[in-house]
Amino acid sequence: MRNRVAMFLLPLIGAVGAVALWWGVTKVFHIRTFFLPAPPDIVHSFQDQHSYLLQESWQTLKEMLLGFLIATVAGLVIAIVLAASRTIQRLTLPLFVALNAIPKVSVAPLLVVWLGFGSEPKIVMVALISFFPIVVSTMAGLTSTPTDLGELSRSLSASWGQTYLKFRLPWALPQIFTGLKVGITLAVIGAVVSEIASPQHGLGAVILLSGQNLDTSLAFSAITLLALISVALFYLVVGVERLLL
Repeated sequence: MRNRVAMFLLPLIGAVGAVALWWGVTKVFHIRTFFLPAPPDIVHSFQDQHSYLLQESWQTLKEMLLGFLIATVAGLVIAIVLAASRTIQRLTLPLFVALNAIPKVSVAPLLVVWLGFGSEPKIVMVALISFFPIVVSTMAGLTSTPTDLGELSRSLSASWGQTYLKFRLPWALPQIFTGLKVGITLAVIGAVVSEIASPQHGLGAVILLSGQNLDTSLAFSAITLLALISVALFYLVVGVERLLL
């Protein structure tokens, strides 16, 4: 019980301390709201436009979840194929590395040209930016199965599918969830990048448009909501990890 209380209490104390430090800096140095709004200014901005911000948050959340789901399914399948065949791994892994090295900001306008101004380019951007960590972590976990477990599966005459389901996947789960935790945080970045490139909807569009209108408090309200969404999704993945492991 003490460990559980500490697990929830310590992050809360850290967050409260960071907000208090932020507020204190704006007061001590008399920083104008235009440059850096204090926490009360952000709260007031959220209260004034809460329905608008929540609506755009839901739009961003949908894009993030759909893109992350696509990245997870595709990443797991491709990692299983790469781990199963050393030839395929050597043939295709450099291509994945090269694709991942392409700056995603440069791809965002092209996705708009190819897929239009709807949610599709944003979902694809989230999937692209979350995909590679999931593939690498899953492949590392699947290829690190101890030799004695492999010998045990062969001694029990386990099929290829049984070996994966009963031996390799359970052993790889910690590594898989490492990739998922990195991927879910990158999904937020992918959604914001795509929304700034095509600012119709979402919190990224709110940040861009409020910056153009010199409404810094509204921009920080959207940034705060993005941070909260990112933390919530990260700990959701952590909770699933604890259940499975």
